[in-house]
Amino acid sequence: MAAEKELQSSAAAPVDNNNNNMASLANDGLAAQQAIVNERGMSLRDTLRLWPKAILFSFFLSLCIIMEGYDTNLMSNFYAYPAFKNHYGNQVDPDGGMLVSATWQTAITNSTQAGSIIGLIINGIVTEWIGFKKSMIFFMVFLIGAVFIPFFSTGLPMFVAAGIIQGIPWGVFQTLAVTYAADICPVHLRTYMTSWINMCWVIGILLSSGILRGLMSIEGQWGYRIPFALQWIWPLPIIGVTLLAPESPWWLVRKGRLDEARAAVLQIVNLDAGIPFDVDAHMEMMQATNQLEIEISTGTHYWDCFRGSDLRRTEISSITWVVQALCGVPFMSYATQFLVQAGLDSQDAYSLNVGKDGLQLFGCICAWYIMTHVGRRTMYLYGLVVMFVILVVVGCIGIPVENEARSWAIGSLLIVMLFFFQLSLGPACYSLVAEMPSTRLRTKTVALARAAYNIAGLATGFLMPQMIGRNAWNWGAKTAFFWAGITLLCGIWVFFRLPEPKGLTYAELDLLFEHRVSARKFGPEAASQFAVELNMAGEKTDGAGAHHAEQV
Repeated sequence: MAAEKELQSSAAAPVDNNNNNMASLANDGLAAQQAIVNERGMSLRDTLRLWPKAILFSFFLSLCIIMEGYDTNLMSNFYAYPAFKNHYGNQVDPDGGMLVSATWQTAITNSTQAGSIIGLIINGIVTEWIGFKKSMIFFMVFLIGAVFIPFFSTGLPMFVAAGIIQGIPWGVFQTLAVTYAADICPVHLRTYMTSWINMCWVIGILLSSGILRGLMSIEGQWGYRIPFALQWIWPLPIIGVTLLAPESPWWLVRKGRLDEARAAVLQIVNLDAGIPFDVDAHMEMMQATNQLEIEISTGTHYWDCFRGSDLRRTEISSITWVVQALCGVPFMSYATQFLVQAGLDSQDAYSLNVGKDGLQLFGCICAWYIMTHVGRRTMYLYGLVVMFVILVVVGCIGIPVENEARSWAIGSLLIVMLFFFQLSLGPACYSLVAEMPSTRLRTKTVALARAAYNIAGLATGFLMPQMIGRNAWNWGAKTAFFWAGITLLCGIWVFFRLPEPKGLTYAELDLLFEHRVSARKFGPEAASQFAVELNMAGEKTDGAGAHHAEQV
């Protein structure tokens, strides 16, 4: 009898332990959901106090985009820059001096676009392989060497080569900065730090316009070499900050390096702020999200971007960025040209460029305030409506024969349109393209989206000279009607296909996409219907972790 009782007690013990383990798994699964509720319910003020280091590191690493905006604007303005065109020009200017032919301008511009596309594709592979920090440092060093080509250039062919080679790191930076910001920032900071990328791009443009205006009096080779040399200022400080920055915790979770991921999270939160924060629950949320994406067949290869629910996410990210390229932006860049036709001299035109770029920066700053109260989808939709109206008005002004007064009106309206662009589509685009992809495919999806944008840029770069050119189609201001039609089509797509990610965590976005929720119904309420699936994913993650621990 004693032996029988002993046998029964020994058999009962595992059952109790098993029940305890199941309860523990359930509690851990709920921890992921609780972490989502806590992150979403935290006020912006508390978020700023808890995550100041995330803001700091994202801020400094995003400065690499200033370099990209600076140099791409530099080359487009050099074609009319006296010191540059008189040294490298291959055609005689009827008004005196030399000109760089349209053929060479197109070749140099397209070489930069081609190099950027190569860099985008490389970034999708390299960053997932070695991580964000090593990728940033490697391509910063690469860019330091690449700047030597335009600085010591002896002819236009070298600028074509420089465009391709420099374009590779620029393509990497275009996506690396925004995906890193999306990875390390919580829900309430994502929109600000991803849109900061757009502001960096505008700052780069403003810097190049201001520097060119300040150096116009220098007639020799240093008039164009100094602007190139200034690019060497940026890489070293950015490399220094990158060495201090944490690796993306999401990347570390995907690689199974959970201890390092936890350390990375602790490196970017301020636990001394007095804001309640459960790092274990936060880690559980990240693991559960990763597990959920594995279960819905989210791989990490480029072809996975075109499978299942990720196909829709790739479509949204890509077209969102293409819309930014096709909503009349190519036409806005000709605002100064219309004002020159109205009688503005070349020096005043460069001064106007500085003012125009300053207005863009002011629009970006205002957009930060708007984003606090309005969703990104709303900004995109209403921004397109305003731009459509302005384009129609510009087209109507251009129907009669253009004269000085009409050119002033057209140029001024295009500058106003540029302000509204930076008030809406410009900053909102960077947030949307970073939030739409799954965490496992974010780097590759953003790379494909930016590549689509660059291809659209190649197309518009070919079309605009033909539309505006007096020796080509010579549409003049009536070109606005063409872009108004494209803008209308973009607005229709945004209304039916672009979801609102505001206030949603990555896990909630995964659930909404997996259940094919309509773009107009995205929101926390819709996501809460599927919370049980996240809990189940959390339980599986914990079970796998416990099993792994037993094996070890």
